[in-house]
Amino acid sequence: MKDPVAPVAHAVEIRDLHKRFGRLEVLRGIDFAVDPGQVVCVIGPSGSGKSTLLRCVNLLEQPTSGRVVLEGVELTDPDVDIDAARRRVGMVFQQFNLFPHMTALQNVMIAQRRVLRRRASEAERIAREHLAKVGVLEKASFYPAQLSGGQQQRVAIARALAMSPALMLFDEPTSALDPELVGDVLTVMRKLAEEGMTMLVVTHEMAFARDVADRVVFMDGGVIVEDGPPDQVIGSPRHERTRSFLRRVLDPTHTDV
Repeated sequence: MKDPVAPVAHAVEIRDLHKRFGRLEVLRGIDFAVDPGQVVCVIGPSGSGKSTLLRCVNLLEQPTSGRVVLEGVELTDPDVDIDAARRRVGMVFQQFNLFPHMTALQNVMIAQRRVLRRRASEAERIAREHLAKVGVLEKASFYPAQLSGGQQQRVAIARALAMSPALMLFDEPTSALDPELVGDVLTVMRKLAEEGMTMLVVTHEMAFARDVADRVVFMDGGVIVEDGPPDQVIGSPRHERTRSFLRRVLDPTHTDV
């Protein structure tokens, strides 16, 4: 008789997450989970806590209280090896955070060498594979100042992917880009989604969220207001606060009375 198949654990599980900065409570009891292979887009107005949520997931910000569990390992456990656990999470920021004195290739290699202790030959092979994946292999020898913003962001994505993460976090990855460069970055993210990468994406790109996300989470005031399929949250939101936000985002000329 075969052993029963164990249920697949959530890729990341967030329970009753709170974050305060002094007297300001930015996250006020966040509860949700992302399953392996899911793409979850987090939308909401500025100041709603979206970026803080991402930074708490990989403990760039220490939660005030609550639990963050990654692949069954509680990151918020005081005894956890946080460096080992954090290696399983890739993060792409609004700003590209590339080392200006290193080429694109060197930027993708450095964490592999220093954190994962990969041999130089292996790190270079993996770096080139991921630069090719995001469409900038021909820029491998270029320095960040020689690259467009979109190319720099794609190098940043390659750098994160090269670490073999179980979860990719994207914090408004197109917000610092000129409009004509946004599409190239979103194309890369769409491809990752198609390949089954687990992704938690803070974004204002509603078309991307509608087309690519398995779920959309709308946040406001440090809480989750709505969480559901894109057709529901974006196409037919249940809450007036969500409807008001989407009216402004989808029609910038609209003014609520």
